[in-house]
Amino acid sequence: MLKVVLQETKSVLPFNEPARDLRIQNKPLWLIQRDLLAPYIQHEIELPEGVPLPETNEASIVFRDNLFFDEAYITEFLGQAMKLPHASRAAFSLKDASFREHCLPLSSSYTLKDDLYLADLWFYPHGPTDEEAAALVIDMQAREMGYYHVPTYMASQQGDLVYQVPLRSLIAIDSWAHVFIADCVFGLFSRGARFEDQLNRDPLFKLKILGRAMWEGKQVLECSGLVKKGRNCVIDPSAVIHGPTTIGNNVTIGAGVVVDNCIIGDNVTLSQGNQVLLSVVGDGTFLPFKASLFMTSIMDNSMVAQNTCLQMCVVGRNSFIGACNTFTDFNLLSDQIKARNSRGELENANRPVMGGCVGHNCRIGSGFIVYPARTIESDVVLIAENNNRVISGDVRFEDSHHFKIKAAGLHKRLYPRPGDKQKESW
Repeated sequence: MLKVVLQETKSVLPFNEPARDLRIQNKPLWLIQRDLLAPYIQHEIELPEGVPLPETNEASIVFRDNLFFDEAYITEFLGQAMKLPHASRAAFSLKDASFREHCLPLSSSYTLKDDLYLADLWFYPHGPTDEEAAALVIDMQAREMGYYHVPTYMASQQGDLVYQVPLRSLIAIDSWAHVFIADCVFGLFSRGARFEDQLNRDPLFKLKILGRAMWEGKQVLECSGLVKKGRNCVIDPSAVIHGPTTIGNNVTIGAGVVVDNCIIGDNVTLSQGNQVLLSVVGDGTFLPFKASLFMTSIMDNSMVAQNTCLQMCVVGRNSFIGACNTFTDFNLLSDQIKARNSRGELENANRPVMGGCVGHNCRIGSGFIVYPARTIESDVVLIAENNNRVISGDVRFEDSHHFKIKAAGLHKRLYPRPGDKQKESW
């Protein structure tokens, strides 16, 4: 089979980088796509925007490189499409709760046709043709799962907040919020939902997990059937690690650390007293003592200093977030939370609680309070002063303190916005 990758030229704010290069579940998106499709593909090509599809009679899968999909979805899509004599295109209905609640908001990658939304994923059994592909609806099999409780006196939307968690996932990464959805809702929550589903339908699997826990003398959630550890890990006996959790190679976890349903990359250090819950921690990340992550994604080689709390946030690579910073996730005014869409415009995020986003190569000083859904652009330096400790709006590169250190040459701009001049050194 031939794989044809259509390049998406738009960059995702505030990273100023195409979606294909962003890390999803601690892997670059292009690598996730390559690995999942490897069993089907003999050769591949990439096409820049505007270049026509190749003329061939070979069966072909064509997709845009900003799509995240998991093994369950692509297996079902190809399995059904290969049985059909005509070309097929991935489609979704608003009846699909996962698509309606999590994929559609803030996105412009889906094409509305009649009552279906078409994604940029096609299968051609006899090579690409000019004939219009038929819509192929794959149900994402949503499961409603609670994640947050709002007291009755705090907001108009009270009680348990829920995600529509799919067992099969596909989402176009048009906004930083979609990185959060792909990592937490379609990643960690989906992994937990698939585990529960397997327990309920496979008694032998349940007995295997129970037997392993008894053999190891551990609680079920702490046994090696749910907690996968890599090589050369140093884990303090007082650390509490609950699965499903994946821990990479050369990881150090200190005393009193709590890890619950996470992906921990290689060469990560979690120092004493860290709380890491439902989060993705990228390769080379360093958390000093008493840092807290809840439903947060951190890309590779970043650092979150002591007593800093990140909730429902996304942090890019090579960034530093200083001590005692708080990224809030709840709007005290009970108003809609808005975030930047694929065009950079503010739009209802369809989320009653939502954290913020820090781009790549940022330096954030100590003691800031960041309002919900605010973004800090790549290459920004923020130094706390008496009159600027509350971040109530998006921070662009022009708002950075990098101008104050220009003469020192201490910080380089590595991720300019599309259309800006070439990379500037400061």
